[in-house]
Amino acid sequence: MQHRVRAVLLTPHGTMLLIKRIRPGVDPYWVIVGGKVEATDPGPEEALLREVREEVGGEARIVGLLHTMEGEGERQDFYLATIEEWSFEDRSGPEFSQEGRGEYLLEEIPLTTGALDAVHLLPQEIALVLRSAVARGDLTAVR
Repeated sequence: MQHRVRAVLLTPHGTMLLIKRIRPGVDPYWVIVGGKVEATDPGPEEALLREVREEVGGEARIVGLLHTMEGEGERQDFYLATIEEWSFEDRSGPEFSQEGRGEYLLEEIPLTTGALDAVHLLPQEIALVLRSAVARGDLTAVR
């Protein structure tokens, strides 16, 4: 089973960092920072911190596990994390240099249900989990 980790990155500005994906022939969509746990990673949390460094050029602080999704030979763990500073220009993930992968744009999305409803966040299940957490005010207490 492939194991992936994702970081719901909350900023000091009351926003969440998402990656907007633009690919030829596909409507734009947004994803949460993260990727595959590699065999060389000591564990999932270390893999998550590595992925944050590679994808946004910043250091995250993990708050805790928010949600897990399993299906079709894959497990995805979504962690709630905070980030103070990042430099998207310093990203180093291998996916950024591969031909045909399209564009990766880093966007700050306000922690509001309206802002979440305005983006096509995938997977849909985590979009619903985040929308509910925002509506309850659960994420504003973390910062």
